[in-house]
Amino acid sequence: MSESQRWDDVDDYFTALLAPADEALEAALRDSDAEGLPPINVAANQGKLLQLLAQVQGARNILEIGTLGGYSTIWLGRALPADGRLVTLEYDGKHAEVARRNLARAGLDTIAEVRTGPALESLPKLADENPEPFDLVFIDADKVNNPHYVEWALRLTTTGSLIIVDNVVREGAVTDPDSTDPSVRGTRAALQLIAEHPRLSGTAVQTVGSKGYDGFALARVVA
Repeated sequence: MSESQRWDDVDDYFTALLAPADEALEAALRDSDAEGLPPINVAANQGKLLQLLAQVQGARNILEIGTLGGYSTIWLGRALPADGRLVTLEYDGKHAEVARRNLARAGLDTIAEVRTGPALESLPKLADENPEPFDLVFIDADKVNNPHYVEWALRLTTTGSLIIVDNVVREGAVTDPDSTDPSVRGTRAALQLIAEHPRLSGTAVQTVGSKGYDGFALARVVA
């Protein structure tokens, strides 16, 4: 048995036991695939982890940067109370429409709002609205701009908030200080920012599973 097959089998076991799918989640994946969206959504057990983290936070306001088809958004939205709020930012208009349909099917369209356009344009507009601080920010968009997204997350959160940055391992390339890959460079810059910023305490974790070799960074706003 190959390593990747073993990872898949373990993820399948964990998912079936601890994060079983339902119709809304399955339909979100099915419709995203039918519309030609790339299959880069979080794995089911990772989605459940996001949900649990939001619940541990007692989150009432969540910001997601990078919606895709709304699969992770459903997991996060289900952690919120009925009067909670989730703002999710998606660059691609087609992806955003798929996500809106998926969220409506999941009964989350009154909680989750999908905003379309480049996140670095949407974030200043969001800040101008002077929203309540976000309790959790999930960053899963273009990796080049990861440091900018972390900086904006800091502006839109408060002490005790949680910031999660996905896909930080880059198949191990994150260790290469001489990499010319913009995604690697952006990821390294975001991790450096987390390491050095006086308002953040963070770590990063490697993962293996149905999404291959990857990982995420977790940072708490401490001041």
